[in-house]
Amino acid sequence: MKLREALAKRKFLVTTEIQAPIDEEPEGIVKTFNLVRGRVDGVSVSEVEIEGIVGDTIKTCEVLKQNRFEAIYQTSTRQKNRLQLQKDLILAHEAGVENLLVFTEDYRITGDSLQEIMFFHVDSGKLASVLEHIREGRTVDGKELPYKAEFILGSGVESCWGKNVPELEMKEMEEMTRIGTGYFLTTPVFDLDRFEKFVKTVGTFGVPVIAEVMILRTAGMGRFLNRHFKSGLVPEWIIQKLAKASDKQKASIYLFADIVTGIKDICQGIHIITIGGEEKLRYYLDAAKLR
Repeated sequence: MKLREALAKRKFLVTTEIQAPIDEEPEGIVKTFNLVRGRVDGVSVSEVEIEGIVGDTIKTCEVLKQNRFEAIYQTSTRQKNRLQLQKDLILAHEAGVENLLVFTEDYRITGDSLQEIMFFHVDSGKLASVLEHIREGRTVDGKELPYKAEFILGSGVESCWGKNVPELEMKEMEEMTRIGTGYFLTTPVFDLDRFEKFVKTVGTFGVPVIAEVMILRTAGMGRFLNRHFKSGLVPEWIIQKLAKASDKQKASIYLFADIVTGIKDICQGIHIITIGGEEKLRYYLDAAKLR
């Protein structure tokens, strides 16, 4: 089923992601996801660059699509001007990709202090301009395209606020809704009560919310994320539960299934961050009773 159709039918979505490979052909990814064929509604492919070497995200999306997986091209607006963004979206369309997920790689801080406003920011003006033009079959500088390109658009939002969502983030979500966002993808969810308050607060937009859920396999992984990505991202109680578990994989699977079970009644789907654990994804899906 197409992601567009699944969203329209209000199906509980299950998506996951992969990085475009740098040291191997993208065809290898297909073998990994064949293990969960029919159990995920989409696979997003993120852009990655290591020491100047860039993975071919669009080629990876194309290979997934050729093998009957619903590919989602994941990109950022932060370091791209309109022409660069337009070029990538045109290439994605030509590769047959119909789904787009956009956000920045980091958090933006706004206000007089670090305690004020911090959230995933999409440059909606830049994105809206490019999307509007290619939907009409022309480039941002007025040249005609041989086709019109349309994407299902997902955009990242910060969901840790509960019901106290900052006004600036609400305005950002309102603007993304105006330009046609098909769904909001949250930051990783661990606190279900706070997440439920967030979903109720942003429910006024009428846009489906999909929750990111991380597969954490060890306490060390949680500490690494807190140290290098965002302080407090992984709650200490989860880190301690993994640290004390005699069977790390069993504890990891239980934590995942417990979070997903709570999420099922709150929003319209989950996006699974495997952090390199794609080959074991099926065990987590089994535990959470996801198809």
